[in-house]
Amino acid sequence: MNEAVHNLPSERFEVEHIAPADIERRSFEIIRAELAERDIKVDPCLENVVLRVIHTTADFDFAQNMVFSESALSCLRERIASGTSICTDTQMAKMGINQRVLSRFGGSVHCFMSDEDVAKEAAERGVTRAIVSMERAMQRKEPLIFVIGNAPTALLHIYNRMKEGFEPAFVVGVPVGFVNVEVAKERILRSKVPHIVSRGRKGGSTVAAAIINAVLYELVE
Repeated sequence: MNEAVHNLPSERFEVEHIAPADIERRSFEIIRAELAERDIKVDPCLENVVLRVIHTTADFDFAQNMVFSESALSCLRERIASGTSICTDTQMAKMGINQRVLSRFGGSVHCFMSDEDVAKEAAERGVTRAIVSMERAMQRKEPLIFVIGNAPTALLHIYNRMKEGFEPAFVVGVPVGFVNVEVAKERILRSKVPHIVSRGRKGGSTVAAAIINAVLYELVE
């Protein structure tokens, strides 16, 4: 048995009896308290998103590695409130986004990664399904919020198309991993597109969905 774990104060592992409706509220109280203990200060304007990402991941690094472009949250709120739809790179992110709330504003979520014709075209061309999926989204000829939680190639393709004149409505760039993840994020960070990016290797589909949900819940509250 790990001695450090064995010697932790027993009260830390006592069960808290909390009503189901209060669990999320209590979780956010714990997160705020631990941020204070770590002397980590979060911009109050960004706190809603950052805390929900930490709540989703239990990873306090996100308090310091998330980067918001100027007026990013105002821009994202405006896009969602006006009915702008979302394209994501994983079914997990699609399922994680609260589509019931999103639909109240007229938006919907698209993910083409599981489409058979996307897989077939990607294999024929020798590219990732994420690239073909992004191309399918761009063919829709409508403003789209791109929410990327897994595939850095999706971010890189969006960036390359932006150099050719393509204009996403917004980019959430939080893929997780090791290959081309950091360079893909840095390119979005250097671009003029309004964005939220998790700098470094950390991220994921749950993080991507949490960012969108944080804004959705802000709008309905």
